[in-house]
Amino acid sequence: MGWTSRDSRRHRRLGSRRPRSLCPVRGFGRFVRLLLDSHVVLWWLTSDPRLGPRCVDMIVGADEVAFSAVTPWELGIKRASGKLSYPDDMVAQLRASGFVERSITVEDGVLAAELPPHHRDPFDRMLIAQAISSAFVLVTSDDQLAAYEVALLDAGA
Repeated sequence: MGWTSRDSRRHRRLGSRRPRSLCPVRGFGRFVRLLLDSHVVLWWLTSDPRLGPRCVDMIVGADEVAFSAVTPWELGIKRASGKLSYPDDMVAQLRASGFVERSITVEDGVLAAELPPHHRDPFDRMLIAQAISSAFVLVTSDDQLAAYEVALLDAGA
C-alpha cells in the first residue's frame, strides 16, 4: 500500500497529525497543505517511480495531505471505460496513509465555473478551484495547470 519509506511508516504510527520535525517542505509558508491530483493518487498507491523523490518527501512531511471527492469520481469513470484500474479499497488506503478527504462545495463549483478557459477538463478545473479556495498546493504533473494562479508542486520532482 503506497510508499514504505522510513518517514512514511513513522507517520502512520504517529497518526494523522504530522510533527513539524518531519516537514522537509520550505517555501510554501508555515502550514503546508497538499491536494493530490488524481494521477498522483494512483502513483502514490502503486509506488509509481514517476512520483519523484522530492515530491514523496514533501507529501510525507506536509502538515495536511488531501484527496478530493473528484478523484474517485474521475478514476471510476476511467475504470468503467477500461482506461485504467485501481484498488477497490482505494479510499481506505488513502485514509490509512493519513490523507484527508476534501468534499466539493457550492463555492468550489462557482469558482470552477469562473476560472479562465485555459483547461477544459472539468475534473482538473474542480481541483484547481478547491486548491485556490482552501489554500492547498496542488500536486500534479500536468503542466497545463500552471496557466492558473494556483500553487503547484511538480509530482515528478
